[in-house]
Amino acid sequence: MKELSARNLSLAYDNTTIIRELSLEIPSGQITALVGANGCGKSTLLRGLARLLKPRGGAVYLNSSSILQMSTKEVARQLGILPQAPVAPEGLTVKDLVAQGRYPYQNWLQQWSPRDEKIVQQALSITHLQEMSERSLDTLSGGQRQRAWIAMALAQDTEILLLDEPTTFLDLAHQVEVLDLLYELNDRGRTIVMVLHDLNQACRYADYLVAVKDGRIFAAGTPDAVMTEETIQAVFDLECRVVRDPVLGTPMCVPIGRKGENKSFSRSV
Repeated sequence: MKELSARNLSLAYDNTTIIRELSLEIPSGQITALVGANGCGKSTLLRGLARLLKPRGGAVYLNSSSILQMSTKEVARQLGILPQAPVAPEGLTVKDLVAQGRYPYQNWLQQWSPRDEKIVQQALSITHLQEMSERSLDTLSGGQRQRAWIAMALAQDTEILLLDEPTTFLDLAHQVEVLDLLYELNDRGRTIVMVLHDLNQACRYADYLVAVKDGRIFAAGTPDAVMTEETIQAVFDLECRVVRDPVLGTPMCVPIGRKGENKSFSRSV
C-alpha cells in the first residue's frame, strides 16, 4: 500500500509559520483524523500533505519519495484531495463533476477511454449516486453534494484520500451519511486522512487520532490513547469528562461548561 509521511515539516503563509518541524507517519489502510482547536494548523497540515502548500522546511514523502519532486499528475494519481467547501461551476451535473477526477489520466495522446467511463460509473455506484448522475449539483442536498465530491476524488482511483472537514455545514443525519461512506471506502482498502471538529465522531470513525496544538503534534495514537481528559484540557482548553460511547464503546467527550461545574460526573474511562 502507498505510504504517506512528513519529516520535520514546516508550513507557512507569508511570514507566519503555522506548522513547525512536524513529523508524522500516516497509518496505511486506516482512517486517521486530525483534531485540534480552531487555528491550530490541522487544515494547513492536510494541505501540506496534499502538496497544495509548499514546505518552508522538511518534506512530505509518498512511498519514500519527496512529493515535491513528483509531477502534479503523478501526485494526483496517488492522492485524492477534497478541500473544505469546494465550489463547482453552476449547472454542472453529478456525472460531469465525477468525470473531472479522471483528468490526471488525460493527455493529447489519451482521451476519454472505456476504462475512464468504467471507473466513473464505479465511483457513482459506490457513493450511491447512479440515479442522480444527470442531475445538477445545485438540486442536491448537502449530503448528496458532498457524496458527489467524494465520488470525484474516488474517480482519481487513488489509494489515499485526504479530506478537509468533510462534514462541515451538514446536519447530523448527513454528517453520519458521509462518515459511513468514508468508513465503507476504508473497508474497501483506502487510506483516509480527514480533518474533523467533532471529537466524538473522530473517536467513532477513526483508527488513529492526531491531536494538533500550535502547529505541533501534541498526541497521536488510538482514540483510547489520545482521547483523555488531560489531552482535551491541554489541546482545547476545555474541562470535560471522558466516558464510553453507549453504542460503540469508544471514548466520548462530555464537556462540563459553566452549567455543569456544580454537577457530579462518573468517570467511566
